[in-house]
Amino acid sequence: MKKIQYIALSVLTVLTATSCNDDFMERAPLDKISDVSFWKSPNDLKLYVNNLYSRNDLLAREDGWGSIGPYGWDADDGSDTEVRYQYNSRMNGESNIPSDGNGWGNDDWLALRDINYFLDHYPAVEALTSFDLVKQYVGEALFFRSIFYFNKLRRFGPLPWASTTVTTSSDVLLAERLPRNQVVDSIMLDLDNAISYLPAREGGAWTGRITKETAMALQARIALYEGTWEKYHAGTEFKAAVNQSTKFLEKAAEVSGTLIALEESKGYPALDNVGVADGYRDLFNREKDEYASSKEVLFFRKTEAGAITTIWDRYAANGSGRGATKNLIDSYLKDDGTPVAASYDDASLQKVATGRDPRLEQTIQINDNKHYRWLAATPPVYFMAPSFDGWDSEESTPTGYQIYKGHNFRYASERPSGQGLQSLIYFRYGETLLIYAEAKAELGTINQDDLDKSINKLRQRLVPPMPDLTMGVATDPNFEFASLTPIIQAVRRERKVELACEGFRVDDIKRWAAAGELIVGKEPVGAKLAQWDGFKFEDYMPLSLPDTARQKIFDERVSLLVVDANGYIKIFKNTLNGGTQGYKFNEDRDYLYPIPTNQLTLNKKLGQNPGW
Repeated sequence: MKKIQYIALSVLTVLTATSCNDDFMERAPLDKISDVSFWKSPNDLKLYVNNLYSRNDLLAREDGWGSIGPYGWDADDGSDTEVRYQYNSRMNGESNIPSDGNGWGNDDWLALRDINYFLDHYPAVEALTSFDLVKQYVGEALFFRSIFYFNKLRRFGPLPWASTTVTTSSDVLLAERLPRNQVVDSIMLDLDNAISYLPAREGGAWTGRITKETAMALQARIALYEGTWEKYHAGTEFKAAVNQSTKFLEKAAEVSGTLIALEESKGYPALDNVGVADGYRDLFNREKDEYASSKEVLFFRKTEAGAITTIWDRYAANGSGRGATKNLIDSYLKDDGTPVAASYDDASLQKVATGRDPRLEQTIQINDNKHYRWLAATPPVYFMAPSFDGWDSEESTPTGYQIYKGHNFRYASERPSGQGLQSLIYFRYGETLLIYAEAKAELGTINQDDLDKSINKLRQRLVPPMPDLTMGVATDPNFEFASLTPIIQAVRRERKVELACEGFRVDDIKRWAAAGELIVGKEPVGAKLAQWDGFKFEDYMPLSLPDTARQKIFDERVSLLVVDANGYIKIFKNTLNGGTQGYKFNEDRDYLYPIPTNQLTLNKKLGQNPGW
């Protein structure tokens, strides 16, 4: 029998909340599974693992508005690039220690128990068949365990590790947490095994199941996260016990480099829409199973009318209650590859987008009679002005920079609530290219060839293409980090722009230990408000009202907005610490969530996270 190899680790606390709950511990994972009649065939394993694909705590569903990335709706809320209509209280340091739940409660570990139950029982099927017939499903289970632990790591840092099903007699219930990089070592080993077990797609038919390439993309993502976390949190209370940042960065570069080599040798994965006008925009507005033919989207959640639906594309045309910030807009280079000047003309949406990186006008709405609200309407309906309708509503954009990226405009009007068909991207090759460039830059080994096969491929996708990034990048007054080299800063900016509004930015700020430079004391602002003085509105919610009523609503909403000394919309008016102090993120505490008090009472060896 093929054995899964594990790092020799002490078995430590997993389900402390359940140590006094025998009913839970004796519960069979996944409803209606009977060991007597189950575990007989590879199809039994497939059916079991199918349930993991539908778990929201493993693959976040797009059941909110405004999400096109892997971590569920509004994952970027509270970053420096995207905000909702109310400020993020956690990013303002307002969190408290909960008594229970909050990601560490009873139900928060059910997915792990279900996964480990499978890994404990699949050998029964292997004994009746062969490892070759079961290894795909073993690989999928290991992939999902990696997702589970990575999500917990991002939230809590050091963790317990359990590789078998936890019962009431398990030592894991009374032990301490493992150092974070030991947890990541175990994740890396799980993914090494998963990659060796899973089938490669190699550009073949999409099956809806995890492939070798998808597991590699996840492994590169996690390795980069841990490598940069350990590098930039060294010397703080959040440091790893033993700094292994170089090891993880090398792993990130190796795995992402292997995916790049697969593109060069097999043509898969690869970027979509290269040299296609508006190709970047159209990468993010697909529905149903349209990503099945994509070479760039490695894994996604498809939708199906009447069965698997969302509410997202009901709200995308109306702002989704979120908006891009001026900070993000200013990060896009000019179309000649140089940065915008500190006082460039941004008096209107059209001026903002003129002569800039093409990704800018494909990310935000511009009132240029080219950006659609509804293409199939008669005549087509174009964007005319931001939806300021309701400061506390999903039918609004609080910044004036309304997000276009991900808006599915192919209908005649908004989809009925709960009937949206927008698909959700979990992994795309464009992210892998950025991982490769960042890992090599952080290691100090990046060269021009590395840039040409990563960042410059992303730039050459565009129409017109952006100039190539070179190793001789000059120091830019718009760079955000005082102590970093120009090449690292340029790579970070490329990531900021390419992955804008996809849900990565808050994680990036945390792994770079960058809240002090990007969040603390900063109050995000939006667009210049004066551009809507006297604006005659032609396309505004709610559509059922006559034009005069729509115009009145718009004028009333605009009149309530507040601006800073330079005329930019103060997104939170004066609600964020009086409108004068910016965010109060606590750098000694808020990079991790606290362990709930009930869990510390049940197992004092867990220890609390720094600052709590």
